[in-house]
Amino acid sequence: MSKTKVIVGFGTCGLAAGAQAVYDKFKENEKNGYELDITSCMGMCYQEPMVEVRQGDKSYVYGSVNEKVVSKIIDEHLGQGQVVEKNLVLSPDQDTEHKAFIEHQTRFVLRNCGKINPERIDDYIAVGGYESAKKCVTSMKPEEIRQEILDSKLRGRGGAGFPTGAKWNFVADADQKYFICNADEGDPGAFMDRSVLEGDPHAVLEGMIIGSFAIGATEGYIYCRAEYPLAIKRLNIAIARAKEKGFLGKSIFGTGFSLEIKIKEGAGAFVCGEETALMASIEGKRGMPMMRPPFPAVSGLWGKPTIINNVETLASVPKIIEMGAKKYADMGFEKSGGTKVFAVTGKVKRSGLVEVPMGISIKKLLFDIAGGVLDDKEFKAVQLGGPTGGCLPMDMLDTPVDYESLMATGAVVGSGGMVVADQSTCMVDMARYFLSFAQNESCGKCTPCRLGTKRMLEILERITEGKGKEEDIDTLLAMGDKVKKSSLCALGGTAPNPVLTTVRYFKDEYLAHINEKRCPAGVCKELITITIDSKLCTGCEICAKECPQDAIKGERKQPHEIDQDKCIKCRICLGSCPFGAISSE
Repeated sequence: MSKTKVIVGFGTCGLAAGAQAVYDKFKENEKNGYELDITSCMGMCYQEPMVEVRQGDKSYVYGSVNEKVVSKIIDEHLGQGQVVEKNLVLSPDQDTEHKAFIEHQTRFVLRNCGKINPERIDDYIAVGGYESAKKCVTSMKPEEIRQEILDSKLRGRGGAGFPTGAKWNFVADADQKYFICNADEGDPGAFMDRSVLEGDPHAVLEGMIIGSFAIGATEGYIYCRAEYPLAIKRLNIAIARAKEKGFLGKSIFGTGFSLEIKIKEGAGAFVCGEETALMASIEGKRGMPMMRPPFPAVSGLWGKPTIINNVETLASVPKIIEMGAKKYADMGFEKSGGTKVFAVTGKVKRSGLVEVPMGISIKKLLFDIAGGVLDDKEFKAVQLGGPTGGCLPMDMLDTPVDYESLMATGAVVGSGGMVVADQSTCMVDMARYFLSFAQNESCGKCTPCRLGTKRMLEILERITEGKGKEEDIDTLLAMGDKVKKSSLCALGGTAPNPVLTTVRYFKDEYLAHINEKRCPAGVCKELITITIDSKLCTGCEICAKECPQDAIKGERKQPHEIDQDKCIKCRICLGSCPFGAISSE
């Protein structure tokens, strides 16, 4: 009988939630007869830290584990054979409320995340790792590989959605060329690439080997932001182990093909996710976009033809070679083959990583998989495509998730970020926040992006302060259109999207701010008054203790009041009241 294994999730999300202490507690009790190991995030970030107990062919997954829960798992599950019901997330013997999160997904890119030890190459080999690379390098012609990827309808998962096989074909006949993995994931709320690099780094390396062989490149770079230290650590381990096995370096798989891969750490500039800025950074220059044409496939890194694919794209490649192009293409929707990974955050019950086939509806993704809106509140909007994506309302939730369908709504697939908003979110303020991010991250090289986003931001700030005019809406639309059309790179070309889509779908909120000097969501400080309902207030004094301005007064067990002259509208009291007696209007 196989030995019981206890596996602790050691992704960044798990470690941030306390996975190290959980691991240490299990380590102290390892004499109880189980084997302790680590894995990475399985996507259920809302349940971290997570622990899996494998007993034979059965797997039990626990969530929200702390040191006390560890003791229960050891005593009750491992000692007495009784599962710890309160923390049970997934079980082979019974259904749980979390089962839908996994069963409605198609885990293709995330196939190994949360299942293998990412720091052990033998784990990856045991699930078929490097077999696709071996097949390509030893028995396929480069043009056959490129055609297979083209037939699969794999499109760039970094946001642009350009057909990967077509991009590879552009550089096929060039002499010297380079292959780059773009792992500069700078979107707020996005963590798809980080999770794949932390959980399955060899899949990305294998994708790079296949891609490099298909185009004839012998040098490759992984451009990863320095804010991802765990991803960089595991990439370095993976590269070293792959070299030891003969999968990287000189004469790969005993053939005449050689490939060296280096890691370049980015310094946190969002604009370096843009291809030409990324290459400038690798060359040691300031990361700023360049005019195109020439495109990287013609003149890229050090003036040589260069292919740039993102993490998710490359992690898909080995599995496409294994399963065949047609099967992968059929998994998707119209022009988009395969699956897409989304990072779902915001006011949602099950935040984390979700991988679904292209063409699934936004509604199915957010409600069937992610569980719907937190605390069963009313859904208001979802921001798709990162900080320069678009905000879509409830009546757009049946839109299929694919490049063309989302673009028609004013949103984009982008890299895969999804932020859910409920009725407590002000859409004008949300547009202001995302535009502020884009404006701060602009490299300043081109005038439309540098000044256009700043002028738009100033208008939004005036509106949220109750100083807006009705003509400001037309000005925002006109300026947004000009910034999109005339900016040098995709940052400026998409920066106005949050503004344009919120005006398009939530114009009534803009008009409320401008004409009624009112924020319907009760968010914009200059337009709200915070009050206490005397009928609901019990005089518990919790809000008074939390107030940083000492603005709440009243006798204990008697209704309290807010001194409006002292109130700074920080809204801390709203979250502290357990009786719902405080409101903003």
